[in-house]
Amino acid sequence: MAFLPAAGGRLGWARGAIGALIGIAVAGVLTRLIEQSIAQAGVFGPSLFGPSLFGTGVAGLPWLVAPLGAAAVLVFAVPASPLAQPWPVIGGNMISAAVGLVAGHWIAEPWLAASLGVGCAIALMALARCLHPPGGACALLCALGAGANGWSWSFLLMPLAPNVLALAASGWLYNKLTGHPWPHHSAPARALPRDTWAGTYDIADLDAVLAEWDEVLDIDREDLDALFRALERRVQARWESARR
Repeated sequence: MAFLPAAGGRLGWARGAIGALIGIAVAGVLTRLIEQSIAQAGVFGPSLFGPSLFGTGVAGLPWLVAPLGAAAVLVFAVPASPLAQPWPVIGGNMISAAVGLVAGHWIAEPWLAASLGVGCAIALMALARCLHPPGGACALLCALGAGANGWSWSFLLMPLAPNVLALAASGWLYNKLTGHPWPHHSAPARALPRDTWAGTYDIADLDAVLAEWDEVLDIDREDLDALFRALERRVQARWESARR
């Protein structure tokens, strides 16, 4: 983890850990309350939501899906990551779950349904610009759940949608209160003096290098530019101080 500061960010590891605790708790409690309200109102039949991850009925465990834990790591521990933004969190999980359900219902062989589900989910997330690692877990989970347990399309409504939306709402509020505005917006890079070596590279140079590397980096282009220019300012200040 050499790309992270030793302290883990402005408030250290505790900020992410406490945020994830809150986010998962809110998602679980809210989802279960919604399920209980629907069941008590009798608006829908008992089979609307089908089998859940933890059994049926309100007497079971809170309605939480496992990929939410991985999403919480991104949202609360690395909120500046492109993979952790609201659209990837919501769109990536929902799209991938739908793909997994399709694969699980249409393909009888579990290993084939799971592998095709994850592969197709990655492709669709990339096309929709909502790449999100927990989405792969959602696709795998739903492909296996649809085949083995008969999960229906209602899985997208309960428990997945309340889980994901509650986590996103918690992430927005918690990150804002702890000094990490979310969604993340790159700070504009400050101009550097042109009469020195610092600031001589152009944004087109950065684009050219990224194209040559041909790799997907977990950092926005604007953040990368701001990081380089901040580094240049620091080096320039040290050189100027040493010459005095």
